[in-house]
This record gives sequence, structure tokens and C-alpha cells, in this order.
Amino acid sequence: MIEVRPFGQLGHANHGWLDARHHFSFAGYHDPARMHWGALRVWNDDMIAPGTGFGTHPHRDMEIITFVREGAITHTDSLGNTGRTEAGDVQVMSAGTGIRHSEYNRDTVATRLFQIWIMPDRAGHAPSWGTRAFPRNERAGQFVVLASGRPGDDDALPINADARVLGATLAKGQTATYRLGAQRLGYLVPARGAVEIDGVRVGERDGAALSDIETVHVRALEDAEIILVDTIA
Repeated sequence: MIEVRPFGQLGHANHGWLDARHHFSFAGYHDPARMHWGALRVWNDDMIAPGTGFGTHPHRDMEIITFVREGAITHTDSLGNTGRTEAGDVQVMSAGTGIRHSEYNRDTVATRLFQIWIMPDRAGHAPSWGTRAFPRNERAGQFVVLASGRPGDDDALPINADARVLGATLAKGQTATYRLGAQRLGYLVPARGAVEIDGVRVGERDGAALSDIETVHVRALEDAEIILVDTIA
């Protein structure tokens, strides 16, 4: 089953410095039919204006993955970590027993990113943070695991969840496949370009909720960059 959630129908909050679209209920946006998708709790599509950002605030017991689409984000946290994550790259913050952090756009251009929250496999993990570059050419024509808590994904950023976050870049007409498994759930968003999943069109920044699908076949209708979350039901 493929349920497309058009970009124009997502939750929306424009705070001036932050223009956010919500795939699932978040903050002032509440839709009882869209509380989560398996262990996937949040997928926010954020634009952060230059010189602004999220001031220091707390989290706990959540795996927070940030995929930067354009620009860059600078992270600082209560563990003493500071780092900059640029377009095409990924950062992971495991909130665990508790962490305080800030996220700022220190640049002169807007930052655009996906922020993805996945519920952990249990409460009480030690908090941590990390970032890593994932060159787009390494994702050309195939899915690459960006963050994962599943066995064998040693090259990915670690998370404390039975889930994967994957990325692929496809030229127009290219196809990539991913074995999801009919007992698991997927959620796919094209960061750029439009794609077709088993004959169903998914436009740029639309969401596609996937269920009861053994293997996902994605064909690019134009040059595309896509992010996919594979999670427990």
C-alpha cells in the first residue's frame, strides 16, 4: 500500500525565521490520523532563515536525525559537542536520558533540512551526538544507509532503534530498489525532484507512507534526491 501525503496538505507553521511543514502531528499541528508511522514520530521539513535558529532546549528518549538539504546547521550541546553539518550530510542526536542543544544557521543563506525523529528501542540510553559527510555521488543510483540501529550497518551513523534512514540520488529515468519487507513500514520523501513508486507518483517534498510492500521500486521522473525511513510497524 502506498499513501501519498501531498506537500500542500502537510501541517504548516511559519514563524518568520522558521518556515516548517509537518508530515506528522507536531507542536501546534494536530491530526489524530497522523501521529506517527510505526516508530517514526516526526518528519519536519524546515527552512531556517540566515542568522537564526533553535535556542538551547532539552530532549530525552528520542533519536533525532537531521538531513541538510541546502545550507548548513551548527550544533552545540550539553555534552560539549559542537559541529557543523552541510548540505547532503547527516547528523544524529540520541537524546537518551537527557540532552540540551541548540541548532543555528550561521550562514548568509537559508538552511533547508529534514528533521526526523524515531522512537528508541527503549528508554534510558546514554545521550550522544555525531555527524558525517555522505557525498551525493556515493548515493548515485542506489540506496545508502545514512543512520541505522540494525545489525551490519557499521558505516552508518548509529541510532538506538530498529530502523534505518537511507538516501539515494537518481538521474531522470534511473531506478533504485530497496527490500523493505512486508512486515515493516517505510516513509519516503523526495528532497528534490519527482519519483514514481510502483506506478504511483510522489512529487518533490511529498510524503509516501509505505506498508505491506516486500520490495520498494523507485523510478526518477526527473533528477531526484530521496530519503527513506525503514521502521518497525
